[in-house]
Amino acid sequence: MAVETEREGWPFSYVDRIRFGDLDAMRHLNNVAFLGFFESARIAFIQSLVASHSPVEAEHKVGLIFAEAHINYRSPGLFDEEVRTFIRPRALKRSSFRTEFLMTSDTDGRTLAEGWGALVGYDYVADKSTPISEPIAEALRASGGEAEPEL
Repeated sequence: MAVETEREGWPFSYVDRIRFGDLDAMRHLNNVAFLGFFESARIAFIQSLVASHSPVEAEHKVGLIFAEAHINYRSPGLFDEEVRTFIRPRALKRSSFRTEFLMTSDTDGRTLAEGWGALVGYDYVADKSTPISEPIAEALRASGGEAEPEL
């Protein structure tokens, strides 16, 4: 079976491997670990858009925080399986945006999970949300992020 490494409408994918520590008592990918795989892919996606963006640099007083997640689990992930997470931006607003994800097995192509996460621009000094920086917003628009009006 040919495994899909690119997918139309998904500008980015990230590959990771299921480690023994990612498994639950039933010997498949723990439901909490799915979020970690999504987080790694999401950070790599943002860094691919804006190379200067770093989620860990102390001098960054403004960044992005993960505010909400929704995951539909479709199939168990197995030990030592390579997982490909496709990412695309959606619902771009002044201070937030969503990233949709689709996690598949590079072993046989089956869908492991799909969903989305909401990220919010955050000012760590003022301890409140802030508009997304223009370089990130511009890069998200160029990658398919569509503006969504604020309610």
